[in-house]
Formats: sequence, C-alpha cells, structure tokens
Amino acid sequence: MAILIGMFGSVIGSFLNVVVYRLPLKRSIVSPPSACGGCGGPIRARDNVPVLSWLLLWGRCRDCGIKISARYPLVELGTAVFFGAVAWWVLAGRAVQVPTTTSETLAMILTLVALLYLAAVSVALALIDLDTHTLPNRIVLPAYPVGAVLLTSAAVAAGEPGRLIGAIIGAGGLFALYFLMALAYPAGMGMGDVKLAGLLGLYLGWFGWGQLAVGAFSAFLLGGLFALVLLIARQANRKSGIPFGPWMLAGAWLGIFYGEQIAVGYLSLFGLA
Repeated sequence: MAILIGMFGSVIGSFLNVVVYRLPLKRSIVSPPSACGGCGGPIRARDNVPVLSWLLLWGRCRDCGIKISARYPLVELGTAVFFGAVAWWVLAGRAVQVPTTTSETLAMILTLVALLYLAAVSVALALIDLDTHTLPNRIVLPAYPVGAVLLTSAAVAAGEPGRLIGAIIGAGGLFALYFLMALAYPAGMGMGDVKLAGLLGLYLGWFGWGQLAVGAFSAFLLGGLFALVLLIARQANRKSGIPFGPWMLAGAWLGIFYGEQIAVGYLSLFGLA
C-alpha cells in the first residue's frame, strides 16, 4: 500500500511542479496545459509520465531539443518517496493505533489523508520559498480549514477528542510566538512564516506535546545550522536573507515522525521520563 501511495505521490509531484512555477507568477495552475518553455509546444500525454518520460527523452524536449531541468523529475521522485514514507509510518500504527474497528480504520485513513495533504503543501511551499522567499496565502490559508476538518474528523473517529485541545493550543501558540518575533524583528521574520507556523502548530499539537516542542525547536536548530554552514563557506553574510519556511517544514516533520522519542530521550537525561 505504501508503494502504491508513493506512485500516486509521483503524479502529485508532477502537478506540484506546475504549482511551484505558476503560482508565484499569479498564473492559473489548471490552464493552459503544460508546454515547453523553449518552443511552446504542448507536452504530449506520453511525455508527461512522472520521472520515466524525462529519462526516456534524455532530459530534452521532444520537439526542439531544449534541456528540461532535472528539478522536475527530482520533485516527482522526492514527492513519491515522501508520500510512501508517510503512508508506511501511518499504516504501521505510528500515528494512530492499529485499527480493530471500523471507526479506528476511518481514523487511520483520515490521518493518512491529512498528512499526505500536508506533505504536498510542504513540497510546494518549500520550493516556492527557496525560489521567491515567499509563502503564498493561496496555499497556506486554505490548508487551515482542510487540515482542521481532517484532523477533527480523525480525532472523533478514533475516540480521542482530547487531541483537538493540543491542536488548538499548538496552532495558537506557534502563531503567537512567530507573530511576536515578526514584530520584534520584521526584517528576519515575515508574515508568511507566521501564518505557516499556525498551520504547523495545528498538526504538531494534534500529535502531542512532545511533537509540538520538538517540531517548534527543530525549525530554529536546523535553520541556524544551515545559516552557520553558509557563513563558514562564505556563501552568505549576516545580512543575507535566508528562507526560513523550508526549515520550519523540516522541523515540523521531524517533530511529527520522531518528536515523542526525542522528547522522552531528552527528559530521561534529567530523570524526568
């Protein structure tokens, strides 16, 4: 099942390539159909198979021979692996308990859909932020109601309504934290980061307090380490703008997957777990 979902992820990755390119340009993501950036020729259906078509065409347009960036198949492949990993994690009972009833099965399915949706959003936002240093409202804001509905439904189906308290606290807490940082240092923290923080807090809080704490802290740790590497390599200076969105997303996923284990391990060092 995880492999099948991963294959579906490659198709989603192909669509995300369109989103990442067109959305910052304020163009429609559904029309016109995809075309070659060199000659303008439409992409044939047989040349639109994720990863495989790029390999068969040797990374070039069938009509004009212009090179097609390797980023396209890498996004498709990366999304496939991402989707497969999320599916394996959920279906192995790491997100919610292994189902024994119909309602628990429904809870697992809803949790899986919620996380796959977040995975797709994460890929799109990370790439757009790297390209343009923006986190578009057209992706972030609709993710709030979609995530809230899916996670609420999953919590009710699982018989764990208490998860909703964590989700609300996580969303409000991270939003408030980032908002205060944006007020204190607007040059280093944008409102796009603030809005994304609330969304990630919603998910992290739903999974638990350990996940929320680790996910929130990991964003600053990973972003700080990346900035330090750039400074050492002299690829940036103290005034360079570094997109923080990808590190917020990476930290959140680290918190979702391993937050509980990391939190327990850390507390055990002080005899608190």
